[in-house]
Amino acid sequence: MTRRLLLSHLSLILLVLLALEVPFGVFYARSELARFSRTAEQGAMTLAEVCEDKMEHGLTTDLPDLARAYGRRTGGTVLVADRRGVVLTDTAAHAVVGKDLSAEPDISTALHDRPTVGTRRAPPADSEFLFVTVPGGSSPAVACVVRTVYALGPLKARVRTTWLVLAALGLGVLAVASLIGFALARSITRPVQALERATAQLAEGRITDPPATDHGPPELRRLAASFTRTATRLQHLLQAQQAFASDVSHQLKTPLTSLRLRLENFEPHLAPCAQDSLDKALGELERLSLMVQGLLALARLENTEIRAEAADLNAVVSDRADIWAAFADEQQVDLIVSGGTSVPVLAVPGALEQIIDNLLSNALRVSAPGTSVTLAVITTPAQGTRTPSMAELHVIDQGPGMTETERRRAFDRFWRAPHADHDGTGLGLPLVRHLTRAGGGEVTLEAAPGGGLDAVVRLRHAECREQQDRLVTTADIDTAARSAPAR
Repeated sequence: MTRRLLLSHLSLILLVLLALEVPFGVFYARSELARFSRTAEQGAMTLAEVCEDKMEHGLTTDLPDLARAYGRRTGGTVLVADRRGVVLTDTAAHAVVGKDLSAEPDISTALHDRPTVGTRRAPPADSEFLFVTVPGGSSPAVACVVRTVYALGPLKARVRTTWLVLAALGLGVLAVASLIGFALARSITRPVQALERATAQLAEGRITDPPATDHGPPELRRLAASFTRTATRLQHLLQAQQAFASDVSHQLKTPLTSLRLRLENFEPHLAPCAQDSLDKALGELERLSLMVQGLLALARLENTEIRAEAADLNAVVSDRADIWAAFADEQQVDLIVSGGTSVPVLAVPGALEQIIDNLLSNALRVSAPGTSVTLAVITTPAQGTRTPSMAELHVIDQGPGMTETERRRAFDRFWRAPHADHDGTGLGLPLVRHLTRAGGGEVTLEAAPGGGLDAVVRLRHAECREQQDRLVTTADIDTAARSAPAR
């Protein structure tokens, strides 16, 4: 950001300098040439008057000395011709005395009493020269013609020097503007960078370097103060939540366990007619314990940070299917596993086991005897390649299924389908969703072909890891393993 602010500042300064210096340099070059031309023309006209006077008094022999003296004084060459255009003297020795130059354009124009001023290239080295040709005579008849020639090299050298001075001044201004702009940019970006660091620290759970509220522009100071207050409050809320989860973990488990033991101790002393009520009370107590454990698992899932790691999805599916096979046999439900190749995916350590256990528990609970539950692993290649980008785990049952509205609400905490039994807590699918998202995946519920429900878990393939590893949250896996999943 500092670089962008500095570049924008310098671009504006450079634009202003160019808008000022370039027109000034062009104007200076043109004005110098015009001034030099006017001076040369005035000098040539004065020389022409003197030459006319010499010729009127018969002093033509004085013209060569006069021309040489004028040339030495002005730094140019002088050519004088009579009223017919015949050369009388030429200090440059380009034209011999007596040569007729009346056919040349500037001489012809001067013989018609009109001066000529212009530039053109001429030897040596094809240099540029200023030619000034003026008529001499106070009467309508032109008595003589004077041509003066000046090299424009010194004038151009002065113009180049002026351009260099302007460039040096511009560079100096840019250097000073750079220092000022850098200081201004740093005064703006330093508080922003401090806010960025504090935001990153807040995302990690704790601010160790709060942004200063006494540096930078007033707007950024107020922003830093507001951010600090907000971050402090969020930290207090997070700490309160963590403390609450810890207190619940310690304070509720013991009373619930004690209550269960007391209820079980009543069993030998109860009449047979009260046994059913005792069993229902114990069931509700078990459900309450599982609900507390599930809530603690979700709370810890949202507050703990670890990184996703590569795990073999097929191996985990096969292992969990073997564990659940005995329970499926008791329910008289066939457990079918498909997809035998190794599929490495990104997941929180221990999350795949929790996801599969929750989904299998739900599927087996709603499956009638004689039906089947299918666990299928499907890989989806990246577009235009053969490399898998996503892996899908399908847990398909043949139960009553859900409507579209029920499937959308199934991940809400404590929500259960109207036709579901009352053994669950309504926290299993929310836990599955948190565990899946922790590894960068997503879980959805879809209608299975032929009836039932298809729980689809989409996970990122471990070999398609162009993104940086991101921080993810996970639950206390041991606690979550004891929670009872339910729709």
